[in-house]
Amino acid sequence: MELLALPFMQRALIAALIIGLAAPALGVYLVQRRLSLIGDGIGHVALTGVGVGLLTGTSPVLTAVLVSIVGAVGVELIRERGRTSGDLALALLFYGGIAGGVLLVGLSDDSSTSLMQYLFGSLLTTSAQDLWVIGGLGALVVTAMLVFRPALFALCNDEEYAKVSGLPVRTLNILLAVTTALTVTIAMRTVGLLLVSALMVVPIAAAQQVTRGFRSTMTLGMLIGVGAAGGGVLLSAEADTAPGATTVLLALAVFVATAVGGSALRRLRQRRADAPVTSEPPDVVLHV
Repeated sequence: MELLALPFMQRALIAALIIGLAAPALGVYLVQRRLSLIGDGIGHVALTGVGVGLLTGTSPVLTAVLVSIVGAVGVELIRERGRTSGDLALALLFYGGIAGGVLLVGLSDDSSTSLMQYLFGSLLTTSAQDLWVIGGLGALVVTAMLVFRPALFALCNDEEYAKVSGLPVRTLNILLAVTTALTVTIAMRTVGLLLVSALMVVPIAAAQQVTRGFRSTMTLGMLIGVGAAGGGVLLSAEADTAPGATTVLLALAVFVATAVGGSALRRLRQRRADAPVTSEPPDVVLHV
């Protein structure tokens, strides 16, 4: 409680809760569409944006947002044209992003410290200005995911059906790409660019173990994300560990617990379904 009275801890906790809510709200669509690793790819591109910001003396977060959006939209357009498969496009994103980022960060001043902060997160250094940016972009991501939920759900389940239904498939794909880029850049403060995809995927994977519907999976995933992010900050402050790594490990622990619990629940349901139906014979009334 004494730590929570410190302003930097308050900012860190608020930022973590915002990101813990926004990341799974987007991640449920990425998991549904089997693009769980796209966050890693865009995270590598965001590192190039960070390098541009450090080299030019501008805001690394702003340049990371711009470069990530360009990279995400570029991958989506390449995938849409069909000349390059989705996994190959992601591989190109991985290699080009990390190479460009390391090169540009190395050319800037204080490169080693800056690189470690963005690769593994530096939540406790969140400033008031950073908090406003995280809050604004996080609210934008959550609002978009909730408002366009029916259309995005149809797109992620069957893109051909979405086209036949008259949905703007290209616009929705670009919307997913842009919101993924925004989520990656705001989450790099919490878990770092190397672990950013985990906060989008692991809470949803944990929720899937005990839920059946899309809406319930999305809701529970967001609750798990908020709990893991907030708990990760508090545990890291108590144990003096890295907030990003603590948050991801806490989310993984929740996944293990829900996987075990979900498996036991399914076995119990199966036993009840397979149990023979027995009925007692009716009472016999004797008339004299």
